[in-house]
Amino acid sequence: MGTRERGDRHRARGPLNRARLALARRPLAVDAALYLGCAAYALVLTLTDKHLGFRVWGACAVVGYALALAHTCWLLLTAHHTRSRLRSRWTGVAAIGIVGMLTPLVTLLVRREVSGGDWTDDENLWSAQPEVWVIERSASTLLATGTPYLDIAGLGRAPDVYDYTPYGPIMAVFGLPRALSNGHPVIDVLTDARLVFLVVAAVCVIASLRLLRVSSVPLRGAQLAVVFPLTALTSTTAGPDLAIVGLIVLATALAAADRPIWSAIVCALAASAKLIAAPAVVVLAFVVTTRLGVRALARFTAVFITASLLVTVPVLVVDPRAFVEHVLLFPTGLAAVASPAASPLPGHLLASTGTVGTVLAFTILAAAGLAVLIWLIRIPPRTAADAALRTAVGLAAFTMLTTATRFGYLVYVSVLLGAVLVLRSRAGVPLSTTEPDSDTVEGHVPLTSS
Repeated sequence: MGTRERGDRHRARGPLNRARLALARRPLAVDAALYLGCAAYALVLTLTDKHLGFRVWGACAVVGYALALAHTCWLLLTAHHTRSRLRSRWTGVAAIGIVGMLTPLVTLLVRREVSGGDWTDDENLWSAQPEVWVIERSASTLLATGTPYLDIAGLGRAPDVYDYTPYGPIMAVFGLPRALSNGHPVIDVLTDARLVFLVVAAVCVIASLRLLRVSSVPLRGAQLAVVFPLTALTSTTAGPDLAIVGLIVLATALAAADRPIWSAIVCALAASAKLIAAPAVVVLAFVVTTRLGVRALARFTAVFITASLLVTVPVLVVDPRAFVEHVLLFPTGLAAVASPAASPLPGHLLASTGTVGTVLAFTILAAAGLAVLIWLIRIPPRTAADAALRTAVGLAAFTMLTTATRFGYLVYVSVLLGAVLVLRSRAGVPLSTTEPDSDTVEGHVPLTSS
């Protein structure tokens, strides 16, 4: 090859390399913006929140997100360098997981055992959010009385908000390890309900990935589902919602894998722990019908109803009044004590203006539910990704528009949207075929040796 030909090829390669470099930097720029926003949120929480657990998480998370941001900036500035393990974008995710999630969780677990803080109104002493100790108490109550719900009328005093267990009967199961522990400090730490929630969530996710034969996980999906502040904060301070959304993901995978009976059983467990899982049941009923027909839907429905009754009726029979008081009246604000769920989201803000605002909020919520139902009918979901997306949209509408809700319920939305990205990239197929395959911009982590 002549000198002139080599020069022509070198000049032609220049624009191509610049184009590849610009393409490689695009996902890194999104990573940097994401980590910067997450770090800012964690910093604000550290400086302003009244809850001890939130501040502990925020202080650790600021460092974790900052490390991820610094690593991403290094990748941006040296994008032309050769490959190495340290240059993987997953390094930043690992830093958040270790520094921003594991470290504050261990800190709060140990502090809870050493310093306590349960059953007090002083949020500055809480090493765990109230739902943790309420669920553990419900397990002890279940073992002692056959129902996880206290008899509010028989307390012999005025009830307070922590006397209520606003969950279905299954939620008490997550507190059983702590209730059965012998009181040894190490055992108490290891049986903290937060660890049980995380183990259940992890098992559900791993089972779902194996069931659907997902061979690699896109980094963007992991960012949304695992290290986004909604998930990271919840895993450290509370956790029941992570277990429930894990069950929803597993039920979705089972429905998409044409196992309607098992999907119905998991749906029944999730909905019998927390009613917020109910919209997922409707979506998965459409998945089953679309894939397997009306007979499969009939089996799905029958098994769901039967399993729900099997876990609910025994508790209902023991003390029906307590069941209604805790599970139905308290969340709707009709019990002796009002529910504290009142995040400043659109539905609550509308309701706070008076009767007209409350009616308007419920009207908009009904319209949103109808819109999702029409979407399900006109374009029935067939895949797990389709189902996860519709469930996420439905739960987002519910969280934003219902009159009594919590900001933390948006964790269902972020996890399910992350699941959509993972499930749409099944068999390791990238979401974008134009993204270059290099460690610098690697967006997938393999789950199998193949």
